[in-house]
Amino acid sequence: TRVVNDQSGSKKISQFCVRLEAKQRLRFSYGLTERQPLNYVRIARKTKGSTGQVSLQLLEMRLDNVIFHPGVASTIPCARQLVNHRHILVNNRIVDIPSYRCEPKDIITVRNRPTSSNVLRNASFGRDKIPDHLTLSLTEGSRPTGLVNRIANRESVDLNINELLVVEYYSRKA
Repeated sequence: TRVVNDQSGSKKISQFCVRLEAKQRLRFSYGLTERQPLNYVRIARKTKGSTGQVSLQLLEMRLDNVIFHPGVASTIPCARQLVNHRHILVNNRIVDIPSYRCEPKDIITVRNRPTSSNVLRNASFGRDKIPDHLTLSLTEGSRPTGLVNRIANRESVDLNINELLVVEYYSRKA
């Protein structure tokens, strides 16, 4: 627990507040609505493994996140808009659902049409290090192609969030 100074003196922050802050950090990092993290925690509870890690894996495998990490989109909201506007193909099929869950061996490309090529001009491919569960191939003259190698692990998630606090926050609701 930590202490915050205000007019009435020092005040101890409750455990609820610590968990709420972790949940809010997770929500804003992934650009989720209030209900989505709860759904991911519920799904993670039903699967084998640590609920916190499985829920982070589910979040990392969302299509908007998979597009954002290699640098096809500058922000997650921008990636979400690319998906909504039908610029993205998954295994040569148009997918317009940002929360689409990518699977290992999925091939992600940008559609071959004039408005989609405008998207590529603004992209900054490989701006940071790409997580090891994703691969981006850039060949001259063709569209960039992303490949999901495997399901994301905790080490490839570059967030300073304690996922257990998020699970504890939702333990009352789930």
